[in-house]
Formats: sequence, C-alpha cells, structure tokens
Amino acid sequence: MHESATAPHQQPPPPPAFAHYKPRRALWDTLWDNKAVRVGGLFLLLALCGLIILALVREQTGTEGFLVGLGLAVLPVPLLIAAFRWMDRVDPKPWRNLIFAFAWGACAATLVALLANGIATKWLVTTIDFSERGDASSVGATFVAPVVEESGKAAAVLLLYLFRRRDFNGIVDGVVVAGVTATGFAFTENILYLGNAFASDQSFGYSGLHSTTAATFFIRVLMSPFAHPLFTAMTGLGFGLAATLAPRRRVLRVLVPVIALLTAMLLHGLWNGSASLGGLGFLAVYALFMVPVFALLTWLTIWSRQNELRIIQAHLPAYQAAGWLTPPEPLALSSMRARGIARDVARRTGGPAAARTVAEYISFATSLAFLRHRAHRGTPDPNFTAREQELLHHLWQRKTTAQPALAQATAVVPQPFGGPMVGATPFGGPMPMPMPMPIPAQGWGAPPAMPQGPGPGPWPQAPGQQR
Repeated sequence: MHESATAPHQQPPPPPAFAHYKPRRALWDTLWDNKAVRVGGLFLLLALCGLIILALVREQTGTEGFLVGLGLAVLPVPLLIAAFRWMDRVDPKPWRNLIFAFAWGACAATLVALLANGIATKWLVTTIDFSERGDASSVGATFVAPVVEESGKAAAVLLLYLFRRRDFNGIVDGVVVAGVTATGFAFTENILYLGNAFASDQSFGYSGLHSTTAATFFIRVLMSPFAHPLFTAMTGLGFGLAATLAPRRRVLRVLVPVIALLTAMLLHGLWNGSASLGGLGFLAVYALFMVPVFALLTWLTIWSRQNELRIIQAHLPAYQAAGWLTPPEPLALSSMRARGIARDVARRTGGPAAARTVAEYISFATSLAFLRHRAHRGTPDPNFTAREQELLHHLWQRKTTAQPALAQATAVVPQPFGGPMVGATPFGGPMPMPMPMPIPAQGWGAPPAMPQGPGPGPWPQAPGQQR
C-alpha cells in the first residue's frame, strides 16, 4: 500500500557531523587575545634587554665604575619624573604607562642604540678614509646616533599611541610619555658615560674637581639633564597633535609624527655636533638653540595644560544639566587649586580613604570631559556610549564623599564672566565653544538623565579598576 501524499511530515535528517564544526584558532591568535600573556611577554622582553644592557655596561665600565655611574646617573631622574608628573596633573596618565615608557627607554631603546651605534661606527672606520679615528666617532655621533636613538625612543610613544589611545588626548600626553621615555634612556646612557669617565680617572690617577668624572657629571647631569627629554618631546608633540586630528585626515595624522621625529633627530644631531666645535661653539649652540627651544616647549606645554582645564569647564556642564554633577562641580574640577583643597577637605573629614575617593572622582570626571571633547572635535571613542555610562557609574559610586568636598573647594575659584569657553588661543585669548558636531556612527548627544534608583550598572570592573 502506498503512503498518502498527506502523510505527516517526517523529521528532517540530522545535519552531518561537520555542520557544527568550528575551525580551531591558531595558537598565536589565542595567546595574543590574552592580556596577561601580552603583558607578561612585554615584561620578559624588557627584562631581557635590561640584563643584556647591564652586562654590556658593566663590561665597559667595570664593577666599580658601574656602581659610581649608577649612583650619579640616578640623581636627576626623580626631578625629571616629578616635572613631567606636574605637567600631567590635569589628567594624570596611569603609572603603568609611565613605567613602561621609562623601562623601554632605559632597556630596549638603549640596547638598540648601543648595538647599532657600534656597528655603524665600525662600518664608517672600515669603509671611509678618516684621518683620525675620532673623526669617525664624531660623524657617527652627529649623523648616525640621532637617527638610531630617536627612532628607538619613538617606538615607545608609538606603542602607547596605538594600544593605549584612550590616554592620548593632546600635546601634554605626548610630551609626558616621550619625556619619561627619554629620561629612562638618558639614565642608562649616563651610567655608561660616567662609569667610563671614572674608570679613566682611576687609570690616570685623576680625582676631585679636575677629574673627567666631575666634568662629565657637570655637563650631562647638571648642565643638560633635559637634553634627551627635549629631543624626544618633539616626537611626543607630533603624536599629541596627531591624536587631535579627525580620522578622515589620515595623511596628516601620519605626516605630523614623522615630521616631529625628523625634528627630534635634527636637534639631537645639532647637539651632538656641537661637541666637536670646542667650548665656545658648544656654549653658542646651548644658548642660542637649546635654551630657547626648551623654553618654547615648556610654554607650549603649560598653555596646553591650561587649555585642558578649559575643556573640562566647557564639557562638564552638560552632565550637571542632566543631574549627574552639582552646580559647583564643573568650576571646581577645572581648577587645580580647588582640586587640591577638595582632597584636603576629604582627608580632614574622612581620612586617606576619603581623599583617595575624591581623587578617583576627579579622575573619572576629567576622563568624562575629554571623552565628550573628543566627540566634539570629530575623534569619538569607538565605544562612546558604553564608556560614558561606565564613567558615570564610577562617579555615582563616589558622589556621596566627593561632592561635598568639591562644593567647599568652589569658594576659592574665581567666578567666570560670560559663557563657556572650550579652549584658548596660543596668545591667551578665549576660543568660543563650537556647536556640537553630529556623529551618526556613534549617535552621541545629550548625556543620559541621572537615574532615581540605585544607579547605573552593574559593571564587571571593580571600582577604580579602569579609567
């Protein structure tokens, strides 16, 4: 008997065994996605470079020379780090970024420079007919060393620019990262120069103020501790400017850091070449070029820091209107003096834990202002909405402690005249806040209204874990 055409439908046959097969990811891709593996690999790389540098420097200077060089070279490091942290007080970068930058400069960049400079000097001696060996060293120091050393230091700035882009908001961020990297590089290089000078003095019996060690210490540590940070800060300046450009300006975002790097190499070569000009020539280059460039860069950095405070004052009122901030807060958060007073008030009333809570509140509010400013200028965070809600969640958790302290601190802040300002011109004049720039891909607009319940969230990150 034949089956009827109206018989119930049978279950479809099961899919073949390979239908649920998912191709296995390569082991390298799996490891690269693991943040702990990436951080551990980077740490091992820097540690290996540090051990190799330690062995090479100790071989050249001897144990006693290495210890003397280390003791003298470390003296300017705390002062330079403190200066760059002062520049970065408005929106301080995480310590892990600065530690990486210093370690890269002291270990990786120095190792590359030491090996490459040695190879280049040998090549010059064997291929070019120099009347004296010192001529080859002078040519190498003037034309080869600046290219190698500035490229090695720039690699740290590039890595942080690419992988920690959230921490790059402008000129100050680039200058600080570059300066700390160069401080690490100068630290290791000073150990080598001072250690060799001490070993030379031991051989010839020199000591005291007339020794080579004293002269080297005076020139490298006292007279020009800012030399390497100044050169590399030019590279950082370029990356900081590139971070402010819209994504559509791709050519300019690449061209600006390259020009800045070439400027750093040029200044470095000019500085190294001045050593072959004699005492008067060296002093002329120092007074006519290095000091003015240093003063100009310092002024530009301070202006940029003040501009960051104006950005905070311009963009936080949107969150005050939505109920997240109290009326005094945008003004207090845009004043370094008020910030310090708020932390002191919290410390007196609630101890160190309360002061730390206020500091975290200030940090998250600053990040919120820069997040909105990046959207205004056409370079929004890819996850603008999620990042905004995350920062608001952190503010919500700390508002009970932070808002009263900031309200008391507002009394010391001069009241502004006129409307909000988003920045200032380099000559001090205010720059009116631009109209909001719509970004259809992100759809950002007015901040979300403050909830009436327990607050936004929950979030997987612990409070204070992520900035």
